[in-house]
Amino acid sequence: MDSQTSQASQAPRSPSSPHTFQVDLRGLVDLLSHHLYSSPKVYLRELLQNAVDAITARRATEPDAPARVRLYAEGGALRVEDTGVGLTEADVHSLLATIGRSSKRAEGLQEARSDFLGQFGIGLLACFVVAERIRVVSRSALTPGAPPVEWTAADDGSYTVRTLPDAERPEPGTTVHLVARAGAAEWLAPGRVEALARDFGSLLPYDVRVGDEAVTDLPAPWDRPYPGPAARRVALARHCHGLFGFTPLDTIDLSVPLAGVRGVAYVLPSAVSPAQRAGHRVHLKGMLLTERAEQLLPDWAFFVRCVLDTDSLRPTASRESLYEDETLAAVREALGERIRAWLTGLAAGDPERLGAFLSVHHLGVKSLARHDREMLRTMLPWLPFETTDGRLSLEEFAQRHPVVHFTRTVEEYRQVAPIASAQGIGVINGGYTYDSELVQALPSVRPGTQVAELDAETVTAHLDAVDPAEELALSGFLAAARARLDPLGCDVVLRAFHPLSVPALHLDDRDARHEQARADAEERADDLWAGILGSLRGSAPRARLVLNHLNPLVRRISALPDPELIGTATESLYGQALLMAQRPLRPADSALLNRAFIGLLEWATHSEDGQA
Repeated sequence: MDSQTSQASQAPRSPSSPHTFQVDLRGLVDLLSHHLYSSPKVYLRELLQNAVDAITARRATEPDAPARVRLYAEGGALRVEDTGVGLTEADVHSLLATIGRSSKRAEGLQEARSDFLGQFGIGLLACFVVAERIRVVSRSALTPGAPPVEWTAADDGSYTVRTLPDAERPEPGTTVHLVARAGAAEWLAPGRVEALARDFGSLLPYDVRVGDEAVTDLPAPWDRPYPGPAARRVALARHCHGLFGFTPLDTIDLSVPLAGVRGVAYVLPSAVSPAQRAGHRVHLKGMLLTERAEQLLPDWAFFVRCVLDTDSLRPTASRESLYEDETLAAVREALGERIRAWLTGLAAGDPERLGAFLSVHHLGVKSLARHDREMLRTMLPWLPFETTDGRLSLEEFAQRHPVVHFTRTVEEYRQVAPIASAQGIGVINGGYTYDSELVQALPSVRPGTQVAELDAETVTAHLDAVDPAEELALSGFLAAARARLDPLGCDVVLRAFHPLSVPALHLDDRDARHEQARADAEERADDLWAGILGSLRGSAPRARLVLNHLNPLVRRISALPDPELIGTATESLYGQALLMAQRPLRPADSALLNRAFIGLLEWATHSEDGQA
């Protein structure tokens, strides 16, 4: 029976008659292939979804009904057979010719909606991405007397429907025939069909085969029985390598029974950036939904890759990602708790494996611990930090030092670490990601611990003062040195400290650097901006060059009679102190270093000429 006449033409002509949308099927196929679906390969997922849903629908009324899906690919054509619920002629008109209507809503099956994967109409339409013609032959299991029916559709939007003799389809079920469109034959090739079927359908609950080759592989690797924990670990590692291409450092079982989630998380064997978005494999009722789910776990759990099956999470329209809703948020939190429990378990019972994990992924654990006091308390003896005593945990460091000093930047740590260590001051480098936050949180999990930020004033206060009489005797030297560095916004201080090999120490803090940057900008700005920047002038302490009175070189420089030569030598000490602190040099600093170097060369060659 021909059914190309639109519903609109069948409706009575009257001013109040409703009208139906006219759908350009070619345009819709282009929309599906270029905007909704990421790849033409999803056509096979849609066929498998329809077949599985049809079997589920039949088993709702016939629990013992056969559950088979068979795929046959040959010569640029594909045939998919299932033993599902099938369709009557009325179903074909109602469902296949109406985009978006679901066969699962028919025949009182709404109550079983959660058992189904997709919508039959839109799913079958997706096949036009690779096919120019679709032919469906179906026989209903719900209406035993109904004859087989054939629906044939072309990608121009036309279709025909006709009934067939009983011999054409003796048993209930559906067969879908596809003929490849130009340029899409590769998607219907036998090898490609088998690979896609295995990828999408390995966890489906029914018997799915491509020809004689089984596709389903149940139970899932994480649900299978194994002789022991070691054998299970080896099997899951093999599974991980096959899916993700790496051998995991460890595996974490993931189970959220209330949300119908089961699976496993594989711990990456090498460090990754926290900003890198992880791609997880998610199966929906056994069907692969996506292999790039990014919002499945909390952001801090970037050190694992997951594969799991769920029956509660909602897919988006393309069924290639997860819909962000309250259920997904709850599942994300529950999976995060499971990973947190795994870390706690390692800390309590397997310190060797925990150490191996932290040597690679300490950044991820620090990210978690800064928001989770219980996790910080658990990980306190294990998390490594760079300190003046070497690489230690916060617990070890706090046991050694009554006051836990830290710096907020790596540059500040490099300035003060050698001197602070020689003075017996313990310092933690808080310049790395999360470290300063964790150090400041230490008193909340270790009551009584004193934590203080180490600044230039604190370091200077710990250095020994020079005898007042000696400092007075060197007042001329200090005046010449201060005059030379004053244009750079730097004071000169004389102290005695160890190690003796360090002639000078450059100290500043963030406020001093901000003030220096403002002053530099004011100097370069026009009158208007100079006035604005001048009004922002702060009272921050200036940077300081701390000269080591115990250093032999400083003593010789302080004895020089020539103020100009003292100034050049002071500039050299200033430049050397900046370089030792590994600080970035401003243009003025670079010019100073060049000037001091040339000045010392001229002085050295002049002295030799005078002696000659």
